[in-house]
Amino acid sequence: MEVAILTVGDEILSGDTENTNATWLARQLRDRGATARRILTVPDDEETIADYVREWSEAFDAVVVTGGLGGTPDDVTIEAVADALDRDLVVQESVRETIAEKARQFREDNPDLAEDYAFDIDLDAQAALPAGAEPLITDASFAPGCAVENVYVFPGFPEELRAMFALVAEDFGGDAISETLTTPAPEGALYAALEDIRGRFDVTVGSYPVKGRDPGRVKVTGTDSEAVEAAVAWLRDEIEVVDD
Repeated sequence: MEVAILTVGDEILSGDTENTNATWLARQLRDRGATARRILTVPDDEETIADYVREWSEAFDAVVVTGGLGGTPDDVTIEAVADALDRDLVVQESVRETIAEKARQFREDNPDLAEDYAFDIDLDAQAALPAGAEPLITDASFAPGCAVENVYVFPGFPEELRAMFALVAEDFGGDAISETLTTPAPEGALYAALEDIRGRFDVTVGSYPVKGRDPGRVKVTGTDSEAVEAAVAWLRDEIEVVDD
């Protein structure tokens, strides 16, 4: 399964917020045997988001979009996804009721805030999702996410994203497997072996050096466990390896 990850937010592009979501999602996909083939951050611009969702939903098995959910003018992700998939925005009554209850509970739990900031919510705008979408609702977030066709839309706050991803984690899977070797050899000394392994085995291989004297890593990935095992065994004979 090949997945593209699209993170949305001007705050990420400006450096005000670290993009931990993309790294976390890539690891979740890897652990389930899927592969992240694209990771991109785009601004809070509806047309830009829609262009990438439209292109990637056709090119990849799934697209994960994070960020841009909520009630402020720069939260345009849901509208962009609807546009990309040529779907109208529809208010599902059950979603509207859930949001109304969350708003009521917030006012009850935070009377001072609700009074000071005139906590008015456009329930229809908050509940609107692309037609036919499966709502994704958790206690961790106010705004709903959704799954529609092969596109998954999650919040940008990490704790909210992780709670919502758990609802659909079983949708992501595959047969990609990896094994990692630790080596003290400098990256330049690995060139011949890493070049040769590509022609010998149906695997991909990556070298991840570490600054200083700490050992680096060589990661072998494939979809055939026997091919990965054979490639790792061959590589152990070709480069210096430090066993954990």
